[in-house]
Amino acid sequence: MKMKTKNIATFLLILVLFSGCKDLFQNLDEETPHLITAESLYKNLEGFEAGLNGLYALVREERSGLNDYLGAHWIVGTDNMVVNYGSSGTSSWSVAYDWGSSNNPVQPSHLRPFLWLYRVVNAANTIINRAENEDVNWSSGSGSNQMENKNRVVAEARAIRAWAYRHLSFGWGDVPLNLDESKGSTIKTDWVRTPVAQVRKQIISDLIFSEKYILVEPAMRGRLTKGAVQTLISEMYLTISKPDSALLWADKVINTPQYKLITKRYGVNANKPGVAFMDMFYEGNANRAEGNTEALWVWQYAFNVIGGGESNLFHVHNGRYFSIRINGVTPLQLTYERGGRGVARISLTKWAIDLYEKRDERGSDYAIRKFFTLKDAQANAPFAADLLPPGYKYGDTIKLDWSKDITRATANRPDWPYSRKAEPGANPADLASFVHYNDAIYMRLAATYLLKAEAQYLLGSPAAAAETINILRRRAKASEVSANQINIDFILNERSRELFLEEDRRWTLLRTNKWLERTKAHNFNGGQLVSARDVLFPIPQSIIDANLTTPMPQNPGY
Repeated sequence: MKMKTKNIATFLLILVLFSGCKDLFQNLDEETPHLITAESLYKNLEGFEAGLNGLYALVREERSGLNDYLGAHWIVGTDNMVVNYGSSGTSSWSVAYDWGSSNNPVQPSHLRPFLWLYRVVNAANTIINRAENEDVNWSSGSGSNQMENKNRVVAEARAIRAWAYRHLSFGWGDVPLNLDESKGSTIKTDWVRTPVAQVRKQIISDLIFSEKYILVEPAMRGRLTKGAVQTLISEMYLTISKPDSALLWADKVINTPQYKLITKRYGVNANKPGVAFMDMFYEGNANRAEGNTEALWVWQYAFNVIGGGESNLFHVHNGRYFSIRINGVTPLQLTYERGGRGVARISLTKWAIDLYEKRDERGSDYAIRKFFTLKDAQANAPFAADLLPPGYKYGDTIKLDWSKDITRATANRPDWPYSRKAEPGANPADLASFVHYNDAIYMRLAATYLLKAEAQYLLGSPAAAAETINILRRRAKASEVSANQINIDFILNERSRELFLEEDRRWTLLRTNKWLERTKAHNFNGGQLVSARDVLFPIPQSIIDANLTTPMPQNPGY
């Protein structure tokens, strides 16, 4: 009986792993024409656009979830992101809290992103494969170019498939490479782990095809741009040690006239105190249509908007300022301007905060929350007035404290600084909500500049790399650097200064063979416990057990 139950569970697990969509069950009283299936959906351009919308919704799940989020796997547990409020368990940051025995094949926080990424892959495969059906009507109106429509749809799906395998290959190494739609009638129990070099060859092939047909401007909000695809190509060529190709593709992005760094104040807060660097992160400024010329890919989480959603990344990084106590008083109230309720699960390391020069606007009070001002009811309106501890008055400041590293002994810090990129998007009607609703930059031109600098350095041109980096540093009002300062560690430092809370930091450090070294050097809550085996995550044990007819090897050390 136990064996029969296990076999059923195994079958269902494989079905989930390689299924791109949730099952759509028909009510017994419902007539067949109301049932949406892949066969009925993918008949015309409108159906494929709906399929793409579903695919992008799956992608956005990276930053969704209740008090958890999938992308923590590749952001926390690095040199610049440490677990603050955490414990052993099954949340997405639990592994980075204590590694060791928590980083194991039966850890649910490994299984969740692994399954999700293969759902993305199969949803993309479904679009790619069904686009080849001869009876699809690709017309979008009188005189429309049907082949252009088809190529763009397939290009977006292939780019997202490449994006999913990028995560899989960095996280788990050799993984099953599947380019066909998986159906209930084609369940496999003999998956093999494809060598990572072959997976990356396919990633590059998908991206290069996609680059030909994806537009410079997104087809609609939330969609990929040509610049995003070119940036991913540049990164992958660095990953396979081809810096000359990486430089070529980075330059394609940088030399596109429509893509420009934000160097002047703009948008919703342009007339308020601030710095140009932070304008693109404010609610109402993130999208290209809103003036953000630096954006290459913006994920849609706008509140109460069709096609929007909810993001949890900012919630888990935002500080617990409302828990700060002074002389028995908890003074700071939840407000929209402060980002609502944060939980501070994952925080900047002390090293990351101290990495900025005083003049660098990316580390300024506008970019990193380092203090709060006590406000009365009028200043906090429509939210409650702050409470005054003994000896304080409105207008006084409460300074945050990062004088000591976050360690096991000093964790759970409500008074710890946090990136103000995380403040926009709280729900003003429910400031205690676990999610944020602002459209969020996922990829921007500054990242492309840093890939270019890395390629230039690897090609033996540190002076050129310094000049590329100085373009970003001038924007930030930081001092300029010279050729003799440039090496991989400096470039990684600059990436942290520029891209904290944006880039997939673990992947960047693994790509440069620096994750183990730099995590141990700068992360003191969990980072001291990492070992060589932790460079790759374990293949989830349930995936191995489900591969009934062909043994699937585990990663070394697990």
